[in-house]
Amino acid sequence: MTTATVIRTKPTMRALELKLPPLVVLLLFAALALGLSALLPDAPSSLHFNFPGQGLAAGALALLGVGFALAGVWAFRQAKTTVNPLQPERASAVVSSGIYRLSRNPMYLGMALLLAALLLALDSLVALLCLPAFCVYLTQFQIKPEERALRLGLGAPFEAYLQRTRRWL
Repeated sequence: MTTATVIRTKPTMRALELKLPPLVVLLLFAALALGLSALLPDAPSSLHFNFPGQGLAAGALALLGVGFALAGVWAFRQAKTTVNPLQPERASAVVSSGIYRLSRNPMYLGMALLLAALLLALDSLVALLCLPAFCVYLTQFQIKPEERALRLGLGAPFEAYLQRTRRWL
């Protein structure tokens, strides 16, 4: 008679990979930024910034963000490949033309620009910390796992694309 040995391991950070849709991640970071801004409305002026044309700059960033994201979706649709970020293994083509010549992740770049627009409108330096945190989270738990899956599924053409195009911009 043998007994089974149960080996318990600590959960790894990989457990977070490809779990949350990037749009949900964007909304969570936007909510965090709004919360931080609301918690510190009367913070010293050194924690706020304000400049002429700030609203216009925020609007321009938002439009740019929407443009990048939509251009990315459109290029994927044209190539008839999946847009589902939670199933990168279903990708059927390397998309390297159009907006994808500038960035391997224009949809995520668009989301980052939208978040930057919100942060600019909030004028809170503390909330501004949400932008790099968002980019780090997406890189670690969305982009890198996607790249691993695409390397396996698309092989050499994807490897070549990785060499010639930057991850963000």
